Amino acid sequence: MGKAPLLLIHGSCHGAWCWRDVIPALAARGVDARAIDLPGHGADTTPLAEVTLERYAQAILAAARAMHDGPVPVLGHSMAGYAIAAAALEAPEQVEKLIFLCAYVPQEGRSLVDLRKAGPRQPLLPAIRMGADGISFSFAPEYHKPLFYQDCADADVAFARAHLTPQAILPQATPLALTPAYEALEKHYIRCTEDNVIPTEYQAHMARDFAPGHLSTLPASHSPFFSMPERLADRIVGILDH
Repeated sequence: MGKAPLLLIHGSCHGAWCWRDVIPALAARGVDARAIDLPGHGADTTPLAEVTLERYAQAILAAARAMHDGPVPVLGHSMAGYAIAAAALEAPEQVEKLIFLCAYVPQEGRSLVDLRKAGPRQPLLPAIRMGADGISFSFAPEYHKPLFYQDCADADVAFARAHLTPQAILPQATPLALTPAYEALEKHYIRCTEDNVIPTEYQAHMARDFAPGHLSTLPASHSPFFSMPERLADRIVGILDH
């Protein structure tokens, strides 16, 4: 069957494009990694009114099945912690392990919005701009660099700004009901210690029940895929070989 490729899932307002530098870095280390645009993101044209957490899960599972005849490791960044968990809840046999990259870790019966509001600090709140459609939001441009990309090159920030899209609210307002099969899956967390979006202490709190040795750190902002793709690739390889 061969070694399973890694599936990379982006966070809010982003797309497969954010893994631009990580995929070749992983390839240089012998890891086949692939990324997709979730519904309503990147080049995907799903109307925002039709974007749901269930559709995120279905897109992830469809990609996983197309990639490999068997379970695959799945990495989710930021809000994609919920997306990859939703996929694992639907088809745990399709998931080899879950890797949370400065991501929200679902809690029973709570949505991502619930978790964000429960955090010790709310650094993201001033940046959120509700869409005129009432079903989406974006991040104010003046907050892009200081919140998401403070340690990234200006060219990378410009690249991101050219590709960011509005984020549907519904997927983030949808709670999950966790199952024993999901709880039994191998999970890892990469905490970014300089994160200005999800408080780094909150990341540690969300991953507090992960198995010993399954929580690691990077001295990075919320966007290590731009600021330190080589170090991120090394960390991912270490997790895949765990």
